[in-house]
Amino acid sequence: MTDTLQKFMFENSPVRGELVELSEAWRHVLDRRSYPAPVTEMLGEMMAAAALLSANLKFNGTIILQIHGDGPVKLLVVECDAALQLRATAKLGENSNIADDAGLQQLVNLNGQGRFAITLDPTDKLPGQQPYQGIVALDGDSVSTVIENYMMRSEQLDTKLWLAADASVARGLLLQKLPEEGGKARSEEDSDTWNRTVTLASTVGDEELLSTDIMTLLRRLYWEEQVRVFEPRHPHFRCTCTREKVGNMLKMLGQAEVDEALADLGKLEINCDFCGQYYAFDQVDCVQLFAAETLADAVQAPRQVQH
Repeated sequence: MTDTLQKFMFENSPVRGELVELSEAWRHVLDRRSYPAPVTEMLGEMMAAAALLSANLKFNGTIILQIHGDGPVKLLVVECDAALQLRATAKLGENSNIADDAGLQQLVNLNGQGRFAITLDPTDKLPGQQPYQGIVALDGDSVSTVIENYMMRSEQLDTKLWLAADASVARGLLLQKLPEEGGKARSEEDSDTWNRTVTLASTVGDEELLSTDIMTLLRRLYWEEQVRVFEPRHPHFRCTCTREKVGNMLKMLGQAEVDEALADLGKLEINCDFCGQYYAFDQVDCVQLFAAETLADAVQAPRQVQH
């Protein structure tokens, strides 16, 4: 099954929509790490949401969704770039005991200190340009509600999301009211279209969303509407980790801390949280890392890399 993102619009109405289905990309994530069922569901929903939001990016770059938790789940991260290349991971606390029916608040907002962040990171940054990041409290009992609230408060966009995931597939539906143009107020008919499309989408339950293919669901929901369907796109898994990036991370730690870790461990071993790729830096590697004129020179000849 090919992963698919389908964009559509309602004719003569300021409402756009997207449906996404991730199976192969989602399988790549779960093949590398086993999570309790509630964590699997939440991470899969975030992955579907990242694909849906990335499809409307107006720059060449990456969108990063993060939930920083203060419960048994400490971090969930999903990245998706303009080419719909995705990767995702979650970090759990030690000896975490997660109930099968645990919800978002129990998992990541146990003491009210959880945070949700969206980062927009352009690929070709101007000198001195930093990624844009918005951070808000976890306002909502589901991933979809948290993102909806963020979009309304930070972007002033009416956005509705329906997300579902299990161990086989992650799917999502997004509806968004387009912003007004030139200060022109929306007509009552436009508001009716928005309310009607949202009401119809709200009839979809998790089981139907997970089990129904994109075009069938689109026809089932909006068979009475005039819908324009665009050329589908195909998300896929891709990890962007490299030995150079790991070397840069070590340089940011500083030579004193790296030397201390080498004295204790003999060599530094790092596994990518997203794809599991193994990187090793021994004492000679680390001396070269801090002595070379450029980072590329420092890591161009990996001494130990294994898959």
